Parts: sequence; structure tokens; C-alpha cells
Amino acid sequence: MSKTKSAYFCQNCGHETPKWLGKCPGCHSWNTLIEEIKIKKSGSTPFSRKATDAKPKSLEDIHQKDNPKFSLADTEFNRVLGGGVVQGGLVLIGGDPGIGKSTLMLQLAVKENLKVLYVSGEESEQQIKMRAERIGIDNQNCFILTETNLDSILKHASSIEPQLIVIDSIQTLHTGHIESAPGSVSQVRECTSQLLRLAKEKNVSIFLIGHITKDGAIAGPKVLEHMVDAVLQFEGDRNHMYRLLRTSKNRFGSTNEIGIYEMQSNGLRIVENPSEILVTNNDKELSGISISATLEGLRPFLIEIQALVSSAVYGTPQRSSTGFDSKRLNMLLAVLEKRCGFKLGAKDVFLNIAGGIKVDDPGIDLAVAMAVLSSNANLAIPEGIAFSAEVGLSGEVRPVNRIDQRITEVEKLGFNKIIISNNIKGFDSKKYGIEIVQCSKIDEVVKNVFS
Repeated sequence: MSKTKSAYFCQNCGHETPKWLGKCPGCHSWNTLIEEIKIKKSGSTPFSRKATDAKPKSLEDIHQKDNPKFSLADTEFNRVLGGGVVQGGLVLIGGDPGIGKSTLMLQLAVKENLKVLYVSGEESEQQIKMRAERIGIDNQNCFILTETNLDSILKHASSIEPQLIVIDSIQTLHTGHIESAPGSVSQVRECTSQLLRLAKEKNVSIFLIGHITKDGAIAGPKVLEHMVDAVLQFEGDRNHMYRLLRTSKNRFGSTNEIGIYEMQSNGLRIVENPSEILVTNNDKELSGISISATLEGLRPFLIEIQALVSSAVYGTPQRSSTGFDSKRLNMLLAVLEKRCGFKLGAKDVFLNIAGGIKVDDPGIDLAVAMAVLSSNANLAIPEGIAFSAEVGLSGEVRPVNRIDQRITEVEKLGFNKIIISNNIKGFDSKKYGIEIVQCSKIDEVVKNVFS
């Protein structure tokens, strides 16, 4: 016999309570609890865990498999995942609508030499085939399934026995063990739990595409991100062609790596050298533009910072930044005015990171400050100069990590000078082929650049 039980779930955090409350005890949000009916059926699900004779083992007695990961042809995906896809791993991918999540995963399915089951609850077979032909079908072992019933998906997965499963998207799936609408907290949690059992028991890798809320968080209960092995964010500006794949959680690798793609008519193209596309080659020197060497994970690359400083038309000056933290911009402007004597309090300041990417590396502080000063004085920074340093509240130029990799990247792209901090222990500038200028204050940097 089935047992019917009713409970209230928070749509933001997934907190469960036996009765309705105006304020969620978990995330303290108002009017987010809704009633859901759960039906518990007798018997087990097709992939429920059975009692085993497992016994505790010491670490010395546990033998690791020879190939716990398998590499993909997509080198950027391998980099983000920490060297390849883990067998039996569960990966969640989120991103804005229309950013290219489905294209990224379909390209992975039709390009890799693996047996792949691509499950879609949002598109028909004809729509998927049309996009696959545009991308280029190189994998004859890619199976397409348009289904939203999880029980049916698990049966097909057992018969096909794929190496890789793609679910597009987890919010469209539903199981008959819970009586609630697809996309609800209980449905998302239960469907993810059953897919997790499938991944671990059958040793198959599963990629889940997840929707996001208007705040940018992945829709559904927060426990969803705890259950999976890795959480990836596919981001970028839809008005620009470049897309970034970031890792916010990875049990099998670093969370600082990024992958860069270029959106084209025939799919996503891997960007091997991001420095060449993020730095514009201008024939004429323009004011308000500076180049900085930044670092994402183990990958150094150069970015172009654009600033515009103008007289404030209205009473309150505007401060706007794209791709850079606005609070940090306000801090740098205060440092330039208080410590260096530049009058910027009554002027509008606009800042942009070229290419539509977001950077949170403090090593670009000096380049941001110099771009602002260049636009304010309407003097172009001489060609061939790059910056890589952090700026402190007292106006000092502070060192950044892995400065040797940053200098090597600047030298590789043909720059002839880089300005860094002089407070670096054990630094040898003679082993590099470009001029390295070490400064301790912003005043010294300004004199060196504009003198």
C-alpha cells in the first residue's frame, strides 16, 4: 500500500517543515514554503541500494583503478575538470538561458569517441538532429532520448550501458515516487539522488544541465550542489562571442581553472591562446587603455582594461564597471584621490574589461588605476607596457602570486616592459628578455609611464 504524506518545502534552499511558515527557518526568506505531497510506494526503486557485506578497510588495503579518469578531445573541458572525466562522477552545469549549455554538451556528445546517451526534456529529436548536423556528427555511438520520466530513462540506460549520460535538464525530470510537479524541490532532489546511485553503481559518468534563478544561483534545493561531484558555471555576455567555463566545486581537481570558448555558427571553438583575442591591436595609441597580466588557476593570459573619465553632468558622479568589482573600483578611486592627489571625486568613471569576461584577480589593480589616470589626463599609455600588481590603501604597489608566469606570458606576446612591485623576495629580473620596472608607490609608476 502507498503512504501519503504532506510536507512544506522552501523553493530557495529546500528546507522541509511539517507545517506552513511565513519565514523559512533555513534561508530566512519570506513566503517561499509550498506544500508538496509525497507518496511512498512499497518496494524498492530499480536502482535502490541493497544491503551488502561491505566491511571497513584500511587505506593500504584499498586498490585504486588504473584509469579512474578518461580524457576528452575537448582540452578546455579536461582542464576545467582537473585532467578528464571521472568514471562514475556526477557533474552539474549551470548558466544563463541561451548562453550555450545545450550546445556545449551536445558538442561533447557528438564529437567524443564514447558511447553517449543524450537525454533531452526540452527539445524534440528533430531539433537535436538539426543542431547536431550544424555542429558536425563524428560519433556514431551517440543515442538521443527525448524523455522526462526518470524511471524510463533508467531502464534505457540499463539496456544501452553508455559510458556518458547527458541530462538536459534536471528540472524537467520527474519520478512517479513523488507526487509533485517537475522542477519542484522534492522532484529535483529525488531525481538527482537516483541518478547519483546510477552513476556510482554502474560506474557511468553523468552530466546534468541545471537552470539558474534570476540571482544567478542554480535553481532547486541547495543540497543539489552538495550531492554532485563538480559544479560548473558556463558564463559570458550573449552580446559577445566568448564564453567561460568555470569551476565552483570539484572533488577531483582544482576550482580555479577556466576554459575559454568562442561561439561560432557551427558550435563552440576552443580558444588555445586567450591573450591574443582579449588584447586589441590598435594602430593608434588611445587614452584610457591598459594591459594587465592576470591568472586564472594555472593559466596566465593578458586582458585589456578600458576606462573613461569625464566631468559629472549631474550632482552625483557615476561609478560603473563591467567585468570588475565596482566596490574595488571605488576603493582604487579613493586611493588615487587621497594618496596621489588626483581629483576624481567630481567625475564620472566607467570601466570595462574587454571581451565580456569577469576578473576578480587583485593583480590587475595597477592596470585599472593607470587606465583611469590615462583617461583623466587624456594621455595614452605608451605601447608595449603591461602591468601586474596589487594596490594597497596607502597607495603602495603590492606583489602578486606567480609573477614569473605572468612575465613569461607578457614576454611571449611581444611586450617590451612590465611594471611590478619591488617587494618580491628572491626575484631575479635578469633571466627575462624584457625590461622589468619595480616600483613601490603609484607615484613612481605614473612618473615612469608618463614622463
